[in-house]
Amino acid sequence: MRLITYREGSLDRVGALRGAEVVDLSDLATNMLALIDGGSAVLEAARTRVATAERTTPLSSVTLRAPIPRPRKNIICLGMNYAAHAIESLRAKGLPEKLPDHPVFFTKAPTAVNHPEAMVPLFPELSPQRDWEVELAVVIGRTASRLTQANALGHVFGYTILNDVSARDLQTRHQQFFFSKSLDGSAPLGPCIVTTDEIPDPHALGIRLRLNGETVQNSRTSDMIFDIPTSLEIFTSGVTLEPGDILATGTPEGVGMGMTPQRWLQPGDVMEAEIDVIGVLRNPVG
Repeated sequence: MRLITYREGSLDRVGALRGAEVVDLSDLATNMLALIDGGSAVLEAARTRVATAERTTPLSSVTLRAPIPRPRKNIICLGMNYAAHAIESLRAKGLPEKLPDHPVFFTKAPTAVNHPEAMVPLFPELSPQRDWEVELAVVIGRTASRLTQANALGHVFGYTILNDVSARDLQTRHQQFFFSKSLDGSAPLGPCIVTTDEIPDPHALGIRLRLNGETVQNSRTSDMIFDIPTSLEIFTSGVTLEPGDILATGTPEGVGMGMTPQRWLQPGDVMEAEIDVIGVLRNPVG
């Protein structure tokens, strides 16, 4: 299924896409977190509703919201998890070009979440060096502690797209990732969550980002240094993940920081983050 949060009138509702139509699921769950919390019973009821619903709403008549507009906790992120991006990042900082031996974990604040088609604020008074990062985001479906690589994917609910908009100068100045990557609106999320039955192998997807129509990132999720089961095994060895938690799995090469000359987001730019099967997450900046 392709699950969405959408606004119709003044209300946010949870629903599912059936082609270009929206099937309302708000009587099954008040929001996406409640749907995930409901487990397999609610998910199966949603599947039945999508298959049999006679009343639908055109997608063109509603406004898509982030699938999880307000996560309960910080979004967990992986840094430098694609080899070519790790090298371009180290080279841009003048550091030795050595791939990480262990996953680099950091987080983004829940208040960073932004919606499809919503404006990403640039905060020019804080940073003139805003950058883009398309990422495959994993949505956890079941409480996960001490996972193994063999059972990790069984705890995943589905997948979506996250654009990890970053302030590179703040990242350098403060010598950590949290502030530079948590500015308000710096985590566009969406356009939907695709459940795991439709993505049996999350490491076989094309991943790309277009800036003003120009493809600047273009890779495949198979190029991750630490795949999803490995990352989940390591993280949950000491930290419990809960339903609705989000893990962003890193970005491929092609970010502005790694270009010569470096290229930063400007007012009026439009980012289109795209991952096979999931779709396109489009956001203007200003």
